Amino acid sequence: MKRRDVIQRLVIVAGGFVLVPSCLQQPGKASIALKLVEVTDIQEHLLAAVASAIIPATDTPGAGDLGCHLFVLKMLDDCYEKEAQQKFMRGLNDLESYAKQKFSYSFAKCTGQQQQDILKDIEEKKINNADITGFFDIMKEKTLEGYLTSKYVLTNINKYEFIPSEKYNGYAPVKQ
Repeated sequence: MKRRDVIQRLVIVAGGFVLVPSCLQQPGKASIALKLVEVTDIQEHLLAAVASAIIPATDTPGAGDLGCHLFVLKMLDDCYEKEAQQKFMRGLNDLESYAKQKFSYSFAKCTGQQQQDILKDIEEKKINNADITGFFDIMKEKTLEGYLTSKYVLTNINKYEFIPSEKYNGYAPVKQ
């Protein structure tokens, strides 16, 4: 056997070893690595829709555009106890069931107004489900936190001034 043939076959085998893990990866997993929380790609898409409904896109990107749902998942995985994580996931599934019951569509496929109606029902306690309420409380809090601490907001909306342009004047007269 010639040396070129051996090298060519070794390259092909090595390339196969590189590609095998990506082929064996389970479909339907979340796009970020989580240690404790099991999230499918469908649930991640649903979380993105909820985040987009909480802070919709206007002339600035919304929470879904900035990936705040990934922030929520990471915070849930790292900072919450197992009981709260399970309650969050049950609430997510119950929210999906409620949307299908009310509008015959998945939450992600509902119109923006229908999504707002569902979230308004949760906030006004029209839904008597502790899991959905617990889910929404965590989701709203962490979505707002993720949005307000995102790179886009901190660099484009809240302009940081190293030295403020207006100095503090303790002797300024107070208007009555």
